[in-house]
Amino acid sequence: MTDAVYAELDRLLAARDRDDMAPTLAALKVIHDEHPTDARVLYEYAGAHDTAGQEQAAAELYAQALAADLEGDVRRRCLLQYGSTLRNLGRLDESIALFAAARDEFPDAASLAVFEAITLHAAGHVHAALGSLLDVIASYVDSPELERYKPAIRGNAAYLRDLDAGESAG
Repeated sequence: MTDAVYAELDRLLAARDRDDMAPTLAALKVIHDEHPTDARVLYEYAGAHDTAGQEQAAAELYAQALAADLEGDVRRRCLLQYGSTLRNLGRLDESIALFAAARDEFPDAASLAVFEAITLHAAGHVHAALGSLLDVIASYVDSPELERYKPAIRGNAAYLRDLDAGESAG
């Protein structure tokens, strides 16, 4: 893949109108038709479909992008967006599994933790969702006021996750 194609992707996405994605989708379709197996092209085309509210098409393209060996930060973003799209499609178990795998792959990604919490909440795991967000706060919020309470925040996060684990076991 040439740098020129990626530069064109960047240009198109920077100029997109999120309220009218038709021109962006049309332009990306041309690039996709020319490079149908390129992981980044697949990812960006998926994201445009997602923004346009075409989540089923987006989910299929996200899966293709991941299968095409998407790497690095673009892979992390794709995993997050795909997991979120699965949630929006009501495919909650798949979304939860995807976020768990993504968190294993990118353990320091706060964004994955936040969107995983949204999925957990949508799936009715409200305690685990809040516990996950408390972990994000303890790990990523830099506040002198919170510093002394971070062990308690983490303890409460573990307690809340255990509540949901106990409910699903029973």
